[in-house]
Parts: sequence; structure tokens; C-alpha cells
Amino acid sequence: MFQTSNFIQAQEAQARTGIRGGLNASNLYVKDVTDRSPRYGFHTALFTQVPLIKGVLYLQPEIGYSTKGLTARYNLLNGSFSGENSFKLDYVEAPLLATLKIGNFVDLHGGVYGGYLVNASTESKGDIGFSSTSLNRDNFNNLDYGLAAGLSIYFGKFMLGTRYNYGLRPVAYTNAAKTFLGDAKNSAAQVSIGITF
Repeated sequence: MFQTSNFIQAQEAQARTGIRGGLNASNLYVKDVTDRSPRYGFHTALFTQVPLIKGVLYLQPEIGYSTKGLTARYNLLNGSFSGENSFKLDYVEAPLLATLKIGNFVDLHGGVYGGYLVNASTESKGDIGFSSTSLNRDNFNNLDYGLAAGLSIYFGKFMLGTRYNYGLRPVAYTNAAKTFLGDAKNSAAQVSIGITF
């Protein structure tokens, strides 16, 4: 009876603090392009969990870094002019998530994120040449925000997770950026590994 009680206690959901990081596949939903490819990059974050309903529901604030962007290809005037534009946007991000625990092994997340643009660069390549300095950080909104949802599975102190971030604010700020991006917003799918302390 004593051993069974100890086993049940060991399986109860626990608050965790740790670090996670991994692969980003990000995109911007740009109209009027022939094709687009995601930007593959990385993310990393510190997280902690604060009990709201102990063993069931937790608040999970995070602070981290994430790369976003895309490569968009265009074909204009019946194929007489073509090229591609690559956008690289890097953010410091702070998600705030509600975390529902299923036992002590699975966490379901949902909530919001806010981001601050720390670096931006573009490259344009087409029939009239190549440029690596066409748009800089001043052409993009400094602040980004949106929705986030995901899943984490724990193996002792180790974690494997997935998450999807859907931006709600247009990325472009100046008319020059809007010419290329319109009202496109960030999106990013993430696969993470992590460790808890």
C-alpha cells in the first residue's frame, strides 16, 4: 500500500522550469506570387510554469528568440520578368500560455505571444540583377503578436514538443515593404527538444 501510494504521487503533474529549442519552418502569406518557400531557422526559449489549478492547469510564461521569414518567387508580364525576394526577420519573443496537464507526461498549450523585431534583411534576385540591401529593419513593424498552440511530451527531465504560432499583425510598415508583402503576417511551425531543471 505504501509503495502504491508513492507510485501515484510520482505520477502527479508537476510544475516545470526549463529550456527548449529547435527547428522553425516559417512563412508569410504573400499574395500575387508564383511560389513561396518557408524560411528554415531556429528558436530557443526559457520557460517556467505557475500553478493555477495544481496538477491540472498552469500559466507558462516564456522568453526566447525566433527566426522567421520566407522566399517568394514571382513571374510577371507572361513570364518576361521573374525573380525572387527573400525576407529574414528575427524576433525576441515572449509567449504567455495556458498549459493543461494530462498526467505528468503530456502538456497541451494555448495562448498568445508578443515579439520584438531585432534584425531584418532582404535579398532580391531577378532578371534585372541582385541586391542584398533593398529593405532594412526600419521597413518592418517592430512589434509582432499572435496566437500560439502546441504539445509537449516529457521523458523524465527531457522534453519533445511541437508548436504553431499564427501572427495577427502585418509585418510590413513602410510603403516599400507593403509593395512586396501587402498585409502578410508571420506564421511558424516549431519542433523542439528541451530539458527541465
